[in-house]
Amino acid sequence: MKVSQKEFDRIVKKSITRIPREFREYLENILIAVQKRPSRALLQEMGLLPHETLLGIYRGVSLERRSVTTPPLYPDTIFLFQEPLEERCDTIEEMERQIEKTVVHEIAHYFGISEERLADLGYG
Repeated sequence: MKVSQKEFDRIVKKSITRIPREFREYLENILIAVQKRPSRALLQEMGLLPHETLLGIYRGVSLERRSVTTPPLYPDTIFLFQEPLEERCDTIEEMERQIEKTVVHEIAHYFGISEERLADLGYG
């Protein structure tokens, strides 16, 4: 499935409104950026092969690792990768759900939330 950048941005915005409030309220402090694909360097850094899929990634300092004396140098950012998301989904609705799930998963990294808690919330 392929959509324009403008349509993808609209889908991302709609997907974010579906995220439970307990997560969504913290997005005020996190940037969400869209890139076409992850770079080869990023895939290598993550231990993935070029053919493996990466839908999104959180870049920043998680709340559990923050310090008052050494604040983060850069804003926390969730990167969504449009082409892998398009490849994974067959419909707009499926893409909305996958983006929602990906953003929640990445927010969990910001909070230090475990995979088990994510599964309990239906995002495992």
